[in-house]
Amino acid sequence: MVEKQYTITDEAGIHARPASALVGSISKFQSDITLGFNGKQVNLKSILGVMSLGIASGSTVTIAADGTDEEEAMAKIDEVLKAEGISNQ
Repeated sequence: MVEKQYTITDEAGIHARPASALVGSISKFQSDITLGFNGKQVNLKSILGVMSLGIASGSTVTIAADGTDEEEAMAKIDEVLKAEGISNQ
């Protein structure tokens, strides 16, 4: 299992457009990927799950990947979070 924390820097937080880009970019991976915020965890491959968390700018989230392609999945997540301006970590 690979786990990493991110601070959300987009001033609108994680809203529909970046959430959609993030979910779409990782759907091809076999690993189980979760997004944790405020004591709740959702499947990062679910746009509704991600949006249900209401993650605001400045929030810290935890993303975990567990499976055969977990390293590749986390690398893609890092890439998308930076490219979409969601987080600079």
